[in-house]
Amino acid sequence: MSLIEVKVPDIGDFDEVAVIELLVKPGDSVSAEQSLITVESDKASMEIPSSAAGIVKELKVALGDKVKQGSLVLILEAADAAQAVAAPVTATPEIAQESKPNQAVAHVVPEQAAINIDSSSVGSIEVHVPDIGDFKDVTVIEVMVKVGDAVRLEQSLMTVESDKASMEIPSSAAGVIKELKVKLGDKVNIGDLLAVLEGSAAAAAAVPGSAPVLVTPAASSSTSNGPVAQVEQALVAPVSIASVAAAAAMPAHNPSTATVGLPHASPSVRKFARELGVPLGEVKGSGLKGRITDHDVQAFTRSVMSGAVQTLSAQAQPKAAAAAGGNDGAGLGLIPWPKVDFAKFGPVERKEMSRIKKISGANLLRNAIMIPAVTNHDDCDITDLEAFRVSTNKENEKSGVKVTMLAFLIKACVAALKKYPEFNSSLDGDALIYKQYYHIGFAADTPNGLMVPVIKDADKKGIFQISAEMSELAKKARDGKLSPAEMSGASFTISSLGGIGGRYFTPIINAPEVSILGVCRSTIEPVWDGKAFQPRLMLPLSLTWDHRVIDGAAAARFNVYLGQILGDLRRVLL
Repeated sequence: MSLIEVKVPDIGDFDEVAVIELLVKPGDSVSAEQSLITVESDKASMEIPSSAAGIVKELKVALGDKVKQGSLVLILEAADAAQAVAAPVTATPEIAQESKPNQAVAHVVPEQAAINIDSSSVGSIEVHVPDIGDFKDVTVIEVMVKVGDAVRLEQSLMTVESDKASMEIPSSAAGVIKELKVKLGDKVNIGDLLAVLEGSAAAAAAVPGSAPVLVTPAASSSTSNGPVAQVEQALVAPVSIASVAAAAAMPAHNPSTATVGLPHASPSVRKFARELGVPLGEVKGSGLKGRITDHDVQAFTRSVMSGAVQTLSAQAQPKAAAAAGGNDGAGLGLIPWPKVDFAKFGPVERKEMSRIKKISGANLLRNAIMIPAVTNHDDCDITDLEAFRVSTNKENEKSGVKVTMLAFLIKACVAALKKYPEFNSSLDGDALIYKQYYHIGFAADTPNGLMVPVIKDADKKGIFQISAEMSELAKKARDGKLSPAEMSGASFTISSLGGIGGRYFTPIINAPEVSILGVCRSTIEPVWDGKAFQPRLMLPLSLTWDHRVIDGAAAARFNVYLGQILGDLRRVLL
């Protein structure tokens, strides 16, 4: 036994390409030119062939590794028999005569590659483009073989791609590539000539997975020239036929079977899937031999968004992959979502939800399921604060900045968060992250759906600055011009329905925050002052909190303290 190092050959103008697929594993038998790994650059993917035959002893690369020309791929353990087959065909009969009769044939015909081939039937075979469906002038985007390669029946020769899908073109016969008739970028149609093989009918009818046919030596009672004649006959056989036999005995790479690596897809499909965030390992390919196409990726995305399919990551924990209305609840062990043909009851109109609603719906469903939320309802007296707000706007009418009650709420919430810091924290496993900043998000109603701009460092800003910033962010939200940075980083959120109406509601916490304040429209109510009922402007508050972090007593104290500040804003100075 001897060890052979297999390295990355010259793969063109590529440097540091990523390993995206492992086609063999330790213990596998490989033949010369058999594909070992698949690498991918930003432009193409290619398979790296073995420079020798043998048994894989050790893999030197893993998925995701970067390799280049000369990088060590694996170590092969080459048997003496394999070395004998690889020996030059110019060996003389005298050399063969020095070997024992029973060993001679064993050296020439290894057990794995043994097959009966009639060398007299060798001829040229033309391989044409088969019926590939309703496609015309499809582009060759990948050539998987080269002149001199031994191919077997149904082995993929090249990949073609239309504007809708990509597929592999298989060989209609076994043999050795004598001539390639297409190159990268060519346009092909059904019936076009792809390659010319040098093969035979026997080679085309490759031996299936059953035991190979062995060539046995003559009986020991025969003359000594018998084995020598057999050796000579084997040695003078064309090298191409021996390579065809070896190729026929080796199984072709079949992406539809379980392989050590990533799913079978072209570079353009992989890029498309990365852009959509689609895990290719969970997509079932509809192309030839299970190849994944753009259509498969799009269909998978639609299935996830509709709730018909959950990704493995979504199944690992109880969170939804789509909006609430589309999830059937199967992942939670619930009965299926009702499927109703509404049109049979009367006229209907179907409208797709906006992208914002789809995204926010999935997040809201996850938060509603994952967070053990409790809501406290309270009323606070803002009679004096409202009078101060009105007078302030009158005094500063020329400034163009209109102070809203929400600006005072933000300032009051900052004071309450400072007094009760657990409301300004987030869960991180079994630990709490206490934030030393006060970024307050406020829910903005837009034509496209709910959006939450964030006032950064609200503790360092005055009422006028907060009001001006809120007005600017709200306009951006309505115009659909909010940047991701302007909607991220919130440590506490306020959802206000003040201008619309309502009394109380239960807002859903915006994870990873641990609390949210809901505010409805204030109303004049009679309030007992100890002597008589007085008309007071009362503001309904609904505080929802995460019970894993906050307990009921702390929530009650937070609401009471917030009401006191709103009742007398001078408390902020204390």
